Amino acid sequence: MKIHSCYKVKIQDAPKHELSATTEAYQSALRFFVDACLKEWDSISSIHADPVTQNGLSDNTVRVLAIEALTHRTRSHALPKYDFDEQFPKFPSYLRRSAIMEALGMVQSYKSNLANWEASAKKNGKPKPPTVGRSFPSMYKGNCFLRISEDKAKLKAWVRNTWDWVTVTLKGSDLSYIREHCINRKEGCPTLRRRGKNWFLDFPFEERAEINTTPIENRIALGVDLGINSAAVCSAINAGGAVCGRRFLKLPYENDRLRRSCNLVRRAQRNGAKRMPHLWAGINGQNRAMAIKTARFIVQTALDFGAHVIVFEHLDLQGKKHGRLAQRLHLWNANAVQKMVADMAHRNGIRVSRVNARNTSKLAFDGSGKVRRDDGNASLCTFTSGKRYNCDLSASYNIGARYFIRELLKPLPVTTRRQLEAEVPSAVKRTTCTLSTLSGLSAALSAPRRKPLSSAPYRAGAVRLPKGASVPF
Repeated sequence: MKIHSCYKVKIQDAPKHELSATTEAYQSALRFFVDACLKEWDSISSIHADPVTQNGLSDNTVRVLAIEALTHRTRSHALPKYDFDEQFPKFPSYLRRSAIMEALGMVQSYKSNLANWEASAKKNGKPKPPTVGRSFPSMYKGNCFLRISEDKAKLKAWVRNTWDWVTVTLKGSDLSYIREHCINRKEGCPTLRRRGKNWFLDFPFEERAEINTTPIENRIALGVDLGINSAAVCSAINAGGAVCGRRFLKLPYENDRLRRSCNLVRRAQRNGAKRMPHLWAGINGQNRAMAIKTARFIVQTALDFGAHVIVFEHLDLQGKKHGRLAQRLHLWNANAVQKMVADMAHRNGIRVSRVNARNTSKLAFDGSGKVRRDDGNASLCTFTSGKRYNCDLSASYNIGARYFIRELLKPLPVTTRRQLEAEVPSAVKRTTCTLSTLSGLSAALSAPRRKPLSSAPYRAGAVRLPKGASVPF
């Protein structure tokens, strides 16, 4: 599979006036093409590539050429309908083609969202036309970007009412980081981007990774429960339901530091402060650092136990949170951790999967039913049998077990699956599956299977006669 990543390199002593003018010129050109696409969308959307005369070209490539014919002045199109060259003289050809492709994608997405909105029953939240305020130019190599030396490069910029080359100096530590981590990756064309008052070049990289194809019977799954009390609880489980190992990650110092920063924000809000960029910047930085540490711990645990797949809960964190823990839930970086783990795991050939998160913490892993959390310590719970256990650890067992239950039942025929579900009733609904369900399902799969009953149709209410008997007339 292909893995795409992006690393930013800071431009030191950047010519801010020239780079700002370049970005504004690109955004103006993009706005021009967006308006042209919106006006001519009915004719553009009906264009499709001809497999005979345009072999190998996609529909989007043909549409880009059609937009260019409508806007760019050439020998065959001396009078285009929308004269781009009159408003943007000497505009670089690579930047023009990049703006056309980006405008086509933006308008295509807007029209698709608009059609979905018109077809839906709810008529609130109508999609707005595309805006270009957050678009930045891609500096194509050779035409807009030239590397002079190890830390110096030339960029095509808008300088004194013309397009000319400007020399920039790249930050050495960023370049050394790229040389260390991206030596075997394919480098793409950088993108000029502004963050705050600083300018950067974002370099995209592409690499290939081989994901393991171990059979499901021989796999080891690492069930991961991302919590607020514990950063992560990992349990390695095999297909038979045996627990191979477990590890806990607690970040007490980081949590105390984050709690102290949140208290500073609350105190400032009580004193009437509305905007606290410096305080929130510190909180966001600490939160991201905790997410990075958690992701590295999970991947290292998977490598130590020889896991073939990392299993997470499918968490839906949309919507406004209410209550006392609203701010902690808002700062919970679970989705960011899952994304980081997916990138790092794929580079090591490890799969990543997600299961239904319902009742993973509410149900005990031994199948005894719902658990009761302690009032003083939410990470501990009591089973109906009276056993006290770590709630996050029990949840990690259930997460790993649900992955195996899904993968074991999915390829089976319907008749065999129904027979197994009759023997293990808790496997019928995925939201009731626990580690005990996997143990029972594994035992049922290893047992000799009975031949399924005949499904030949017969009349409702008919009486089955013994073999060899006949109906007298």
